[in-house]
Amino acid sequence: MKILCIHGVGHQDAVDPEATAENWRRDWEGVVSQGLRKWNAGANPEFRFPVYDPSFAAAPLKAATVIEAMGRLAASGLFYGLVDMFRSRRGIGDMMDRVRWSAGMVAQWVALEDLREELRNTIGQEILRFQPDVILAHSLGSLILYDTLKHDEAAGGALSAGRSVVTLGSQIGNSAVRSVFGGRIEEFRHAAWWWHLFNPEDDVFTCEVSPPTAERFMQVLTHFDLPGRADHDATAYLGHDETGLAVWQALGTATRGATTRPFAMRRPPTVTTRALDRPQQRALLVGVADYPAPEQRLAGPVNDVFLMSSLLQELGFPPDNIRVLLDERATAEGIRERLRWLLEDARPGDWLYFFFAGHGAQIPSYGRDAEVDRIDECLVPWDFDWEAGKAITDDEFAALYGQLPYEAQFTAILDCCHSGGMARAGGSRVRGLAPPDDIRHRSIRWDADTQMWLPRKRLLEAGRDRASRMLADKRDKKSLLGEAGTVQRLGRATSLWTESGDFSRATAAMGHMGPYTPILIEACDENEFAYEYRHGNISYGAFTYALCEAVRDVARRNKERRRLGQKPLALTFDGLHEELKKRIRSVIPEPQNPQIVGPRAWRNKPIPGI
Repeated sequence: MKILCIHGVGHQDAVDPEATAENWRRDWEGVVSQGLRKWNAGANPEFRFPVYDPSFAAAPLKAATVIEAMGRLAASGLFYGLVDMFRSRRGIGDMMDRVRWSAGMVAQWVALEDLREELRNTIGQEILRFQPDVILAHSLGSLILYDTLKHDEAAGGALSAGRSVVTLGSQIGNSAVRSVFGGRIEEFRHAAWWWHLFNPEDDVFTCEVSPPTAERFMQVLTHFDLPGRADHDATAYLGHDETGLAVWQALGTATRGATTRPFAMRRPPTVTTRALDRPQQRALLVGVADYPAPEQRLAGPVNDVFLMSSLLQELGFPPDNIRVLLDERATAEGIRERLRWLLEDARPGDWLYFFFAGHGAQIPSYGRDAEVDRIDECLVPWDFDWEAGKAITDDEFAALYGQLPYEAQFTAILDCCHSGGMARAGGSRVRGLAPPDDIRHRSIRWDADTQMWLPRKRLLEAGRDRASRMLADKRDKKSLLGEAGTVQRLGRATSLWTESGDFSRATAAMGHMGPYTPILIEACDENEFAYEYRHGNISYGAFTYALCEAVRDVARRNKERRRLGQKPLALTFDGLHEELKKRIRSVIPEPQNPQIVGPRAWRNKPIPGI
């Protein structure tokens, strides 16, 4: 059995003085051979370690290169090594060497397209020469391998055909690098199998991988916690008990035969969360009315949730598949946990709904140089504190929905506003929070000439730059980034778009259409407020009440038409949009124009179940 081993950050002794080329290669060989021989005593694998460090050494490592990459990666916590570096007592020259061979390599790979192409050629040629049965790739090596194999699939997939792939300590699925791959991660179409070893304790930017389809994919939970380490060690992954049961058992019991590959491997035993009999309809409904601060409390969100649940059940959703979070249970972590339940492991044909009633807000977010360079729209959980950790922003929302199968239908209904507001005396309640002065101060500056507080120049410049990068494919500026070009809007998967303007080229190279885009039904326009409506003595969101009544009206008429043998009426999402505008206008005197955003093909289809 031939095994190709692709290491992570190179020049290992520059990162870890004890990890010389000789001993880390020996460690990999030892732990892999031991794992295979547990299942096949006669296993005698042949190893090869490609050398790709010279490509990085020859590539430019300029400050701009690092800054560009840091801006896309550092916020997600990739460069743990930099923290250690700046705490180090070693000399400045030694510190710069560590940058070169740790964070610098990832920065170069992200920022330099020519380097990525050279590395694809290096690894591709090595695969063709060595003809491995198995490819192991750790950390940065997994990024290089995924990039190589996915580009090759467009030419027929000769590099991955029939081979088994193991990625470990990998950053492939992280949204901060996903834009390099066109915003989406899919399984290898021609490989025999792909195992992804994931350790939740690994601090090096690693994350789970969830391809939209998983016919030849298995994620293996390899939990370990090494004292004083980043839990990123390759041999700890490769020698883990779960790796032995999932990977080495399957490979160790493979048989040599007259096949296109030297080893014919039976389908590995899988433990998967994809329950084949799982219902096709699921919904998560969140309502927050009783916020801790009395002045922020609302009257209608809990009523909205029960109204929406009753409507979904009338449309055929089983009650057991509707989960509800209300008030103090609707914390940021509680919402994240239920969103994972809603969106992970979705299959083609699934019908998924997310509904939120409560406050919305906008929070300033820091960019690559520790200065505010954008505004994040967010949902306001019960424990919101004006920091990203206690808010639901598009970055983490998109990390889940961006991987959905294109054939699934995911609709997010948001009865809140994000421009900020407050309850008006004697008027309708507003579902949006204005930032406190210390938060607002992050995005304004004092102008001595005009003697006025104005938006920070950095924010304006970043908005123009971001808009020009993000809109290379002619998508609507206001929908994606707000009128100012600085607002990262909910449900747009902004972080997954290739900011260099090469989005179309990246998706074509990877053989997909980019991140999944949901249908978004929003209570109001970007700079408007979402109001509450009092129906007799019961409070609702004006938007939620209008939506449910509009859908129910068509459903009631269709019930009668079916009884009479007539063709039922079709209510599309665009049709619902027009109906919502009329109904809200009739009960709310202030401007409130609901918005529907999403793929035109979905918006023009009839809403299911009516």
